Amino acid sequence: MQDKITKLFKAIADPTRRDIFHALVIAASALSITQISSQFDISRQGVTKHIKTLEDAGLVHIDSKGRERFCNANTKQLKEITKWLKFYEQFWDDSLHNLGSYLNTKKNA
Repeated sequence: MQDKITKLFKAIADPTRRDIFHALVIAASALSITQISSQFDISRQGVTKHIKTLEDAGLVHIDSKGRERFCNANTKQLKEITKWLKFYEQFWDDSLHNLGSYLNTKKNA
C-alpha cells in the first residue's frame, strides 16, 4: 500500500491531473464528470481514470446524484506536501547556515 505522500505526488505528477484539479479548484463548486470531460481533449474514460487517481490521493471527493457523479476539490490534502517540503527546506537552511559558519571560521583563522 502506498503512503499518503506517495499518492499525492503520483496524483500531481501528471499535467492532466493537475489541470483537472485546478479546474475543480477554480470552479469552487462541484462539477460533473461530463463537465470536466468537456474541458479536455481525452475520452471521458480517460478523465475518469485521472479523477480516480486524484480521489485515491484524497484531492477529489466524488458524490453521486442519480446517474451523474460530481467532483469537488479537497485542497486540504496539499498541506501534506507542504509539511514534507518544509522538512527539506529546514534541512537545506541548516546546512547552508552551517557551511556559512564554517567558511567564516576558516576565513577568520
